Amino acid sequence: MTSLLVIAKQPLPGRVKTRLTPPFTPEEAAALAEAALADTLAAAAATPADRHVLVLDGVAGPWLPPGFDVVPQCAGGLDERLAAAFAACTGPALLIGMDTPQVTPELLGPALEFGDCDAWFGPAVDGGFWALGLATPDPALLLGVPMSVPETGAVQYARLRAAGLRTGLLPRLRDVDTAADAAVVAGQSPTGRFATLHHRLTGALRTAR
Repeated sequence: MTSLLVIAKQPLPGRVKTRLTPPFTPEEAAALAEAALADTLAAAAATPADRHVLVLDGVAGPWLPPGFDVVPQCAGGLDERLAAAFAACTGPALLIGMDTPQVTPELLGPALEFGDCDAWFGPAVDGGFWALGLATPDPALLLGVPMSVPETGAVQYARLRAAGLRTGLLPRLRDVDTAADAAVVAGQSPTGRFATLHHRLTGALRTAR
């Protein structure tokens, strides 16, 4: 049974995308986070998998499409929470975050096929990773990896290679962390919810000035 996992945080002001403030207010940053999550979930929902799972810190809202199992994130650091998400899978799994609303089913679909690969790795521009796929989920591959630092992706990829896993590489994507990131990502997927909201908010900022 293949699982497509989205790990996310409930988009509440002051708890998500705090690096977008300024120029955006905490409420606007949370709205952008919600739009990014909605785009990500829509892409995941349209990607064939036996099971679609939202691994959530918080409470689901109207942005959640049908067809997802919602499971709570465990306590601990991000490496522990990612490891626990994989540990709950009984077969091949692909995990993505909520920070890349430019993802598409065409991008995700191949990473759920493990015929020639034991793992898939999606590097991020900031040095982290936006996607990790494992044919045989093994929490030990993630535990102890330093998260949210420039070398996160390099360490995680080295773990996969050291374990002897044939690892396929996905395209390098930009996470939405800063206002500059948001502008670039909105331009890459101009018809999505995230881009539409970003355009409206930045237009309002320009008008205010």
